[in-house]
Amino acid sequence: MYSKNLLIPKTDITLKYKVLLTNNIMNTSNKRLTGILLAVAVILCIPLIAMQFTPEVAWTLSDFIIMGGLLLGTGVLAELIFRKVRQKNYRMGILAAVIIAFFLIWAELAVGIFGTPFAGS
Repeated sequence: MYSKNLLIPKTDITLKYKVLLTNNIMNTSNKRLTGILLAVAVILCIPLIAMQFTPEVAWTLSDFIIMGGLLLGTGVLAELIFRKVRQKNYRMGILAAVIIAFFLIWAELAVGIFGTPFAGS
């Protein structure tokens, strides 16, 4: 006798729960990736809205593309670290390095703290 949903014999409970657990993990990871995309969109809306009220915020299309890529790359890299690194201390250290790198790149692109050719005007 088979289950209607999973086509797994009803007698093999462990296999059924393994399939359900795998589906739950995949749904959770997809929700986190969706959350990353939504967070990037919300963060990019902040300067977009600010541009409507003040001339001090003057982003171009390239600014939005670069910041979107930087935010998305950082978020996806953090997700990859959460999935692959199992030891908590290593995970936190690697995440700290990624976040510090994000802020340093952001500061360099915004005001040029290191004086590279990528610095803002």
